[in-house]
Amino acid sequence: MAQPRMSQPVTANTYTETEEQAKLRFQTELEFVQCLANPNYLNFLAQRGYFKDTNFINYLKYLQYWKEPKYAKYLKYPQALHFLELLQYEQFRKELANQQCAKFIDDQQLLHWQHYQRKRVQLLGAEAEHVQQMKETKPS
Repeated sequence: MAQPRMSQPVTANTYTETEEQAKLRFQTELEFVQCLANPNYLNFLAQRGYFKDTNFINYLKYLQYWKEPKYAKYLKYPQALHFLELLQYEQFRKELANQQCAKFIDDQQLLHWQHYQRKRVQLLGAEAEHVQQMKETKPS
């Protein structure tokens, strides 16, 4: 699992980021935000005390910019944004230290994906059937 990387505070007067550095920061932050979609990784962070570190909490606040559509479109696991939001709350961060809590969240995600997949197949099948019926009933 990826270890979180903490950025140093950047001020306009002391540091100018090159294009290559900005690209690397973007990729690193994208990877880290996507890791937040994994409840087992969140449990790992909680058990190692990351969620008690003020700098790390501030880093999670900084990462909120990923909710903007121009950044969110790069996420493969959009549920990471929901977890990023929940991580803003101390109570949620505390609960994640409990392995059973992380397992429950993981199980709920699995159930959601299974239900979503089934529903999607049903909807696509119904749409295909509707299109076929429209073709058959169209006068030539």
